Amino acid sequence: MAETDAMALCVCVPARNEALRLPTLLDALSSQDWPGPIPVAIGINNSSDDSLAVVEAARHRHAGRLDIHIVQCTFTPDRAHAGSARRLAMDTGLGLLQRLEGSALVSTDADSRPPNDWLRNIAKAFSRGADMVGGRIEIDSQEPLPPAVQRLRAAWDQYWAEVRAIEDAIDPLAWDPAPRHGDHTGASLAIRAELYLACGGVPAIASGEDRALVLAVLARGGRLVHPVNVYTYVSPRLEGRADGGMAVAMQELFASAHNDTQPMAPALAHWRDRASWRRQLRAQANGSALIVQLEPMLPPMPNDMMLEPLS
Repeated sequence: MAETDAMALCVCVPARNEALRLPTLLDALSSQDWPGPIPVAIGINNSSDDSLAVVEAARHRHAGRLDIHIVQCTFTPDRAHAGSARRLAMDTGLGLLQRLEGSALVSTDADSRPPNDWLRNIAKAFSRGADMVGGRIEIDSQEPLPPAVQRLRAAWDQYWAEVRAIEDAIDPLAWDPAPRHGDHTGASLAIRAELYLACGGVPAIASGEDRALVLAVLARGGRLVHPVNVYTYVSPRLEGRADGGMAVAMQELFASAHNDTQPMAPALAHWRDRASWRRQLRAQANGSALIVQLEPMLPPMPNDMMLEPLS
């Protein structure tokens, strides 16, 4: 485990009324095949349940294995959102690191259950030169999806695999080679501590804070990678904590399956055009920053292809 010897990690968890979910996450972290103790920063915000007591119990249960630090905060209504919550957890984790060089912050969510090689595989990705590591989001098998929903999700997975194949053929990135997944959300997102500080931390915005942090990294030329062995299990719950978060996507998936409607998506030809556009820009000086700056100004791709559920 040479890659773990020189790397210091801190796992950062925002939590709002997550007393039921936190024990599963903390038990999974305690089972990591990583030399302990593992620093864990938990930002409990705007909670009215027993989250604090649950975390305190876990701190005693996993003493010597998890070095759990808790910060509590009640945000005002205008700041009580995902951006503030994740920033609280990540900034707390930053303060726990003994050094910036060779250290990383690992974001996850309270309803996550990472496999025991999660941190080790993240460290391996950093040892190969990554600046940011995205983890694939897998639905927790302990909360299985209904068959119709599972078929629809599998169809979306196949669609995005085809999109990635197009990107890899037209605009390949040497540091993020195939096979790769395409997820980089707050449920599994690791960033070098120095880069996190240089980017100004997590933007305190109501939703999409993880995506905004990713774009800030890409604008600075950071190397974002998606190794297939970095993933975490998450709950398919329909009532989440973040506006526009995964729970909303799950609601839409369940609704499509229930109503037997076929979702629409951009035809693959649009992704070929987009990949070609990115490749041309990437060849220019500061091309990565240009892509981040100009891509939001492009017309949105039309949803002109029906997604066929897998049988």
